[in-house]
Amino acid sequence: MANHKSALKRIRQNEVRKVRNRYYHKTARTALKVLRNEENKVAATEQLPKVIALLDKLAKRNIIHKNKAANLKSKLTKHVNKLA
Repeated sequence: MANHKSALKRIRQNEVRKVRNRYYHKTARTALKVLRNEENKVAATEQLPKVIALLDKLAKRNIIHKNKAANLKSKLTKHVNKLA
């Protein structure tokens, strides 16, 4: 266990950030799932920019890799465009 005051603070900060990052990641994954299961093109078109913004925020905060965010955005856009 850490003995330095700064190390103890770092442990507390890491725990807070871990919980926050997990919340952001789980929220984005849920939004992805909802968008993938959407059958209505109008509703999917409205949801797409919100989901893309969530993915961009995750990539900016280094929760997911920027290429993964780009791949997910590409796949989602293709999915929405394919809907009839």
